[in-house]
Amino acid sequence: MHKSYGKLKVLRDVSVEFGEGQVVSIIGPNGAGKTTMGKCILGMVLPDSGDIRLNGESVLRKHAYRSQIGYMPQIGRYPENMKIRQVVEMLQDIRKDAAHTDEELIGLYALESMYEKRMGSLSGGTKQKVSAALAFLFDPQVLILDEPTAGLDPISAEILKSKILKEKKKGKLILITSHIMSEVEEVADKVLCLVDGRIKFYETLDFLKEHTQEDRLSRAIAKLMEEDENLQ
Repeated sequence: MHKSYGKLKVLRDVSVEFGEGQVVSIIGPNGAGKTTMGKCILGMVLPDSGDIRLNGESVLRKHAYRSQIGYMPQIGRYPENMKIRQVVEMLQDIRKDAAHTDEELIGLYALESMYEKRMGSLSGGTKQKVSAALAFLFDPQVLILDEPTAGLDPISAEILKSKILKEKKKGKLILITSHIMSEVEEVADKVLCLVDGRIKFYETLDFLKEHTQEDRLSRAIAKLMEEDENLQ
């Protein structure tokens, strides 16, 4: 897959396969192409070339497959005058053909007690809770979570991490972009590293630690990147 914006090459020959029942953390410096890759998978951005397949079928320029994906943006943007209840009901109405719904996070985050609050009056952390609840609401098989714990207090972050691990056990694929290596270490099975729009490596956490002889993921990745720079 390739994607450019004018002369800026955002994704360069990105070719990767994800499996079910795993959490993949997508890491890399700012501007590496992480968010663009997620938006291409979602159909929000069209790649210049290449293909995206879900269960073996191309999804380019198609829409129905999106019902199988839950998305949590880094910063959720909602109509400020709408109440939390109205946002949830609007999406439930749009997705009324959904076979199952999952309101666990609505309960764990006690969002119903805040249903009459308007989105414009919410703190950043509460908006994150709403975004998380909406991402999981329709029991999707694939989840794309962009910096999901950003702005969440420690307890709320732990609730979300537990939910991610629970859904992984159900056989779902969960893609997470994150800069917090300690959190990646808690939930991820594999790490995909993008640098300048290219895949630097795509490996399991165990391999990265064994290869670098480091116990902490952050140190393992730093060492791997340093080795790569020395080779250039």
